[in-house]
Amino acid sequence: MKAVNALASGLAGACVLTLVHETVRRLVPDAPRMDVLGMRAIAQTMQGAGKEPPARDELHTWALVGDIVSNALYYSLAGTGKQAWLRGGLLGAGAGAGAILLSGPLGLGTEPSGRTPQTKAMAFGLYLLGGLVAAAVGSALASNKK
Repeated sequence: MKAVNALASGLAGACVLTLVHETVRRLVPDAPRMDVLGMRAIAQTMQGAGKEPPARDELHTWALVGDIVSNALYYSLAGTGKQAWLRGGLLGAGAGAGAILLSGPLGLGTEPSGRTPQTKAMAFGLYLLGGLVAAAVGSALASNKK
């Protein structure tokens, strides 16, 4: 049951992260474009395999689904219980730092997550938020069992 609760908390963190990101990117000019990084990663992988990536709209959908699935699995590592807060915060901070620092070296470009200091701060904050939501849900699920 702990694994199911951990996966549920990870999914909650991933969904909140994606929802807030998709809202912010439509409203704030300097918002990070993590969706663009996902689209680039999928397109590059497909091209490397000799396949043609789908059209932009479909590629965007794939990127969002991929983000939710991968972030849900990642944030599920926060687990449940009191230590979930520490793990969730560290996982979120790590993901935020990685989004800013690794996109360039991975060949995805630095612009989507590092265009301005505000872009970097929002990218970091979005991933931290995801980790903290996962921790909150994991803690709540653990305390409901008691």
